[in-house]
Amino acid sequence: MSKGKGKDRGSGYRRPRALSPLREHLRDTFWFAPTAAMVLILLLWTGASELDAALVRLLQEHRNFAEIDELIRIVNDIKPVVSTVSSAMMTFIGVVFSISLVAVQMASGQFTPRVVRIFVRSRITKLTFAVFLATFTLSLLVLTSFESEAEARRVTTVPFVQSVLTLFMVALSLFLFIAYVNSTLRLMRVGHVVDRITGECLRVLDRMPRGAFDEAVVGPEIGRVGYAGQAGVLRDVNIARLVRAARGQGVLLRLLPRIGDFVVPGTPLLSVHGSEEGREPARGALRYTVMVGVERTFHQDLAFGLRQLCDIALRALSRAINDPTTAVLCLDRIVQLLTVLANRPLGAVGHPDGKGEIRLVQDVPDWADLVDLAFAEIRICAVGSPQVTRRIMAGFDDLLRIAPEERRQPLLRQRELLVRSVTLAVPEAERAFALEPDRQGIG
Repeated sequence: MSKGKGKDRGSGYRRPRALSPLREHLRDTFWFAPTAAMVLILLLWTGASELDAALVRLLQEHRNFAEIDELIRIVNDIKPVVSTVSSAMMTFIGVVFSISLVAVQMASGQFTPRVVRIFVRSRITKLTFAVFLATFTLSLLVLTSFESEAEARRVTTVPFVQSVLTLFMVALSLFLFIAYVNSTLRLMRVGHVVDRITGECLRVLDRMPRGAFDEAVVGPEIGRVGYAGQAGVLRDVNIARLVRAARGQGVLLRLLPRIGDFVVPGTPLLSVHGSEEGREPARGALRYTVMVGVERTFHQDLAFGLRQLCDIALRALSRAINDPTTAVLCLDRIVQLLTVLANRPLGAVGHPDGKGEIRLVQDVPDWADLVDLAFAEIRICAVGSPQVTRRIMAGFDDLLRIAPEERRQPLLRQRELLVRSVTLAVPEAERAFALEPDRQGIG
């Protein structure tokens, strides 16, 4: 087996962290945060009950019956508030989140169904839902602590601390409701959704290993390993486990499907390269090395951000919506992402072991793939919209000025195809206008 060192990566190489299946499951579900909040509020209520009982015992030991009477008066004044909260909070929760579901449905129809994951994984949404349910649960528990009227000397507990805790939770609920409404309204605006997608995509780029890869490192193929799990989208690869498995057998592994590919049982997953003495890693060593789910994620998926931006642009260019300004907004971000990628090594990525020897090769989209993903579909749908064709032409000009010589061909190809399409579909009197570069489309 030919041995290659990861010297071109330098000491700055950072191996991508594996995605935690449990953490991803909890982030994609709505039950965990409210359940944890209700358990926590039960513990807080128990502690507050003990504090109330201890406070009454302390006052009775010192025969401060006047103070006990004052506490009872204060608590009785608060009781109607607690009762109102308990009766109104659940109705409030139902109305608020019914409206939220309508907002999510509208956003998925206007943008793309892929943006629903932004709402589902929103921390402020889960926190608000959890605090609302916790406040409702606490109000019910506090109501059970109120005693019927009795003489101060016979009182065993006064839910003073519990009532104060309830008022605090009500205030927190109101504050989170304001923050939640503001966050939801922001996520319904296309500019903020596109900015959110772009930000996540840029974070993926920052985590991607840098450095060119020498294909000469890959030796002859001596075997293949098939996928044996449930069918689904390849979401994440545990780089560290695969590197250890390859080092243990003295081979090099190559991941055949890309992140985002749909795999079924039997799909070739890994090719094994090395000398005749090398062996395929045991099945046990390859357990939990790949994570498969029902939809793509941003964690290691370089192209997922561009895919979402293109989906939003295509939906905006459809006859049902006819919103070329949104398509231009998406093209602004697409050009931004390609500008970041223009001078970065793309294609196959080699992951070294602790000694710097490449043990795992992972194929990622190259420059031509990303350019085609970014412009091909939008170009086809944008022929009849001069606002969009002008923005695409301006994007090509900007990228051609930035991209190195060896990466100009895919851009020139897409530009030539756009010119041909406009020439065939647009009247001659309007062609020059439709192909004039303009960063604002029609500014």
